[in-house]
Amino acid sequence: AILLGREAKVPVEIYHLKATGARNWSKMPQAIERINRARADGIDITADMYPYVASGTGLTVLLPDWASEGGRLFENLRDPLTRARIYEEMVDPSPTLPPSDSAYNPSRDHVMPVGLKRAENRQYIGQRLPEIAAQRGQDWANATLDLLVSENQRISTLYFSMSEANLALQLQQPWIKISTDAGGIDPVGQENPVHPRAYGTYPRVLGKYVRDEAVLTLEEAVRKMSGAVALRLGLAERGLLLPGHWADVVLFDPETIADRATFTDPHQLSTGIRDVWVNGSRVLRDGQHTGATPGRAVYGAGRQGR
Repeated sequence: AILLGREAKVPVEIYHLKATGARNWSKMPQAIERINRARADGIDITADMYPYVASGTGLTVLLPDWASEGGRLFENLRDPLTRARIYEEMVDPSPTLPPSDSAYNPSRDHVMPVGLKRAENRQYIGQRLPEIAAQRGQDWANATLDLLVSENQRISTLYFSMSEANLALQLQQPWIKISTDAGGIDPVGQENPVHPRAYGTYPRVLGKYVRDEAVLTLEEAVRKMSGAVALRLGLAERGLLLPGHWADVVLFDPETIADRATFTDPHQLSTGIRDVWVNGSRVLRDGQHTGATPGRAVYGAGRQGR
């Protein structure tokens, strides 16, 4: 990424910077130092992050990449010879694999499949993979393969593979912004599993990392989730409280704001947010939606031809 920025002379954004897997945790200070040196050399490079130690992706991360090639994953899993080869590479991955390819494997005891749809599998939601395997009388690899065959679709999975110390270190870097890595979700009637970051990212920063742990100041946290983001994305007249800017305002209580969404019960709204204005229209009053829907698409500099 640094090389691209230097050679192409373009801005670089490292999207949700993280060090995944315990053996990679020590690399975060090194990565930050490299980015700081690049910035000192004039390279326009920044990053963003979400404030959770678990990432979210598919259960197939535990399988060798070739198992899914050509869209043949489930066909491969149902073929005894191919499945046996997949299993062997799962339990004994090649020592020649770079750390990035096998970063999740050492942490399989930190793997939580949550996107289980079939009735017979939903009992496992909220459990780690070794627990599921034990209940099924299997090892972790066979349990993984059988769940995939049973569901016959992608299984959303949480990987508890990052470190709190690194999260705190990242939050203290002035060039790191806050992001959710998730879409907006209406909790009404929701049953599908999601990462709690979809609901709790910003209140979690303000409650846990600002108020409770004093990792960063309130002012810096607000900047990282508003003005700094708008500036980086080239969103004109957004992100700051200035005359002539669009009034996108959140009124919250710094003493009570907190995230409530959890990994096992994610569809919970945060607390401590009293009023919200979008484009100058009040959409939340005393914690209740007003019925107003003033939202609009917001385009960056690329759309405007800048």
